[in-house]
Amino acid sequence: MNLLHSRLLSEQKRAAASGTLLIRQVSRGTRYSRPALTPPDTDHYATLGLDGRCTLAQIRAAYRLLAKRHHPDVNGGSAQATERAKALNAAHDVLSDPARRRAYDRDLAQRESVTPPRVGAQKIERNISQDAHLRLEDFLRGSSLSVRVNDPANPGRPEIYELIVPPGTAPGTRFRLPRSGAFAGGFVQVRVKALPGFRFKARGSDLRCDLRIQARRAEQGGAEMMAGPMGAPLRVSIPAGIARGAVVRIPGEGLPKSRGGRGDLLVRIMYRPEVRISRSTGR
Repeated sequence: MNLLHSRLLSEQKRAAASGTLLIRQVSRGTRYSRPALTPPDTDHYATLGLDGRCTLAQIRAAYRLLAKRHHPDVNGGSAQATERAKALNAAHDVLSDPARRRAYDRDLAQRESVTPPRVGAQKIERNISQDAHLRLEDFLRGSSLSVRVNDPANPGRPEIYELIVPPGTAPGTRFRLPRSGAFAGGFVQVRVKALPGFRFKARGSDLRCDLRIQARRAEQGGAEMMAGPMGAPLRVSIPAGIARGAVVRIPGEGLPKSRGGRGDLLVRIMYRPEVRISRSTGR
């Protein structure tokens, strides 16, 4: 066995152990290795209905919801459900592994950058962006939305897609739903925003509300109970001598954050000072 053949076998063994695809051009003495590619028409983010900036927690939550809903056993073992389950598993396997996700993101960016435009072809807009307003509890509990697209340029029926909002979704999160039919290859990008509530107002991942107390409580201090965003009772500590309009911060009782955890609940204290007016007895 010559030296070149020995080196080639050694490289092939190392490649097999690392799970990479080795390509060698012996005649020119060049070689390179890279992770095996996903099929070029596969978008794992779109499979899970997520944007490329999604967090690991959102990936896992979306996978759990969709895998349960599209499991073949739940859908009578249909071939379509089986293929959908395979696609979900493949997307989760790649995106939940940080190293594989980084490699996939690089390949995805490279494919998008080197796709040549067709000469003389008309540029047709396939992507649509739309905001969706959710109740505050939907960000915490999760929700399911139906997205209906009526595009006059689509000769088929109206496009109807299902959007799964996983529990713990942060306001401002973007979801991408792959379009079908005549506009296959495009996306419906949905950004979820907080719907103002009667008691709570959202600012980013923080919530704000007012709490009215008695003047005596403001003078002496103590604790007040109030219902939180999910209806559970919350204890608000009132410092003695607190001023009207002062804000008490309750950590971790706001909406989910994009990088994990929850924002804060900011409670503005409101009360009416006691005012007594009596007739003057003299000068």
